[in-house]
Amino acid sequence: MQSIEATTREPRSPVHAVLGRSEKCAGYFITLLVSAALTTLAQAADFQTLKGHGGPIMGIDVSPETGKVATASFDNSVGLWSGRVPAWLEGHAAAVKVVRFVDGDRVVSAGDDNDLILWDPAAAMSTRLEGHTAKVMGLAVSPDKSLIASASWDARVGLWPVSGGAPDFLEGHTAGVNAVVFSGDGQRLYSASVDGSIKLWDLAGRSEKRIIDRNGFGINVIALGGLGETESWIAYGSQDGVTRIVDIETGERLKDISFERRPILALAISPDGTKLATGDGHGYITVMDTESWAIETDFRAALKGPIWALAFSKDGTVLHAGGIENIVYSWPLADLASFDPMATETPQFLKKPEKMSNGERQFARKCSICHALSEEGGRKAGPTLYKVFGRQAGTLPGYPYSETLIGSDIIWSAETINQLFLDGPDHYIPGSKMPMQRIVKPEDRDDLIDYMRTAGAGGATEGETQ
Repeated sequence: MQSIEATTREPRSPVHAVLGRSEKCAGYFITLLVSAALTTLAQAADFQTLKGHGGPIMGIDVSPETGKVATASFDNSVGLWSGRVPAWLEGHAAAVKVVRFVDGDRVVSAGDDNDLILWDPAAAMSTRLEGHTAKVMGLAVSPDKSLIASASWDARVGLWPVSGGAPDFLEGHTAGVNAVVFSGDGQRLYSASVDGSIKLWDLAGRSEKRIIDRNGFGINVIALGGLGETESWIAYGSQDGVTRIVDIETGERLKDISFERRPILALAISPDGTKLATGDGHGYITVMDTESWAIETDFRAALKGPIWALAFSKDGTVLHAGGIENIVYSWPLADLASFDPMATETPQFLKKPEKMSNGERQFARKCSICHALSEEGGRKAGPTLYKVFGRQAGTLPGYPYSETLIGSDIIWSAETINQLFLDGPDHYIPGSKMPMQRIVKPEDRDDLIDYMRTAGAGGATEGETQ
């Protein structure tokens, strides 16, 4: 298991105090200084990072019962965190896009392998829920914990009984579905799609009631809110960078918020319903008051890449965020903008091309998000390529290879790696987990192979079995 590290980062603004000349004033101001310093340290101590994933963070959820954090990652795994110590839930064959708590113990996750997995860590059991034919982008759990809803790019919404049994599928969207959310009474379901619509479904009849809103661009995320026990508005974030608030009953557009930063990729509502947080493709987090829709904070949370995931802590005082890094950042909400942005080091695949050799650039763009060249390798979606030359495909201990690669007679060499990227993994190794990609130019393939041989050699030579 990779070591898990917690960090504390101090706010940028220092505490300043002026001491008076008299002993009385000096003592008074010293007291203020110490108090302010202790307050600053207490605030800084609230900042945390959750480290251990080997790929970008795609989803975050917080249990309303226990306050535990669950994370979904491009590294194909789910992290279930007790404080800053994770339990890893392994079973997905591709990137995990979303995770939701079903109750205090169980979670459900889904992603690019088209399947949902219902996890029961206490019983050391998991149940795979199959039926979608494209990746699953969104999940929701009914208020009574009896039903899971899934949003898939097969243009359907899945309804899965938590207790088991066959699913129902709601059809009506004309493109992939990105998000779903249950009404507070559990009688209705809202879904948002790439087709730009938000639909309201009657769960008793498993039928579409009406369209809440239509948008000229695809809708990525949705959230329900309103004063009192019954939700009165729905918020959504779209591809064109607009966060829109719509009255559920009348369809009136109550508020549009846009900074010309696109797209909106994450939405989260605080437990008390008074704050709405958004994350966008430029790495900004915006927090607004849900009564006045005044913007309270708008700050650049990530130096590189988007904000894909947001979630408030159980008490609403901390905002968890994830993006292109393999780290979850947890900021105290009261001082959100006083902290430095995440991604202080640029991931390899986002480095400027002119700062890399062509071989390193090819590896960064095509390989680095899934593979490492170090011996330990980390929690990546694919196996480490350390000493890969001379290795039989599908044989690195501890990695869950696809059935296609287990028992393969491919030996990785300059020739086989060249052919892999000439044909594309989907043609060279049909059925493998590797994404479809090709490197067309022979010189680019040659440079990649030379870089892999040098950077991941570890003393190995061509033809040496590792």
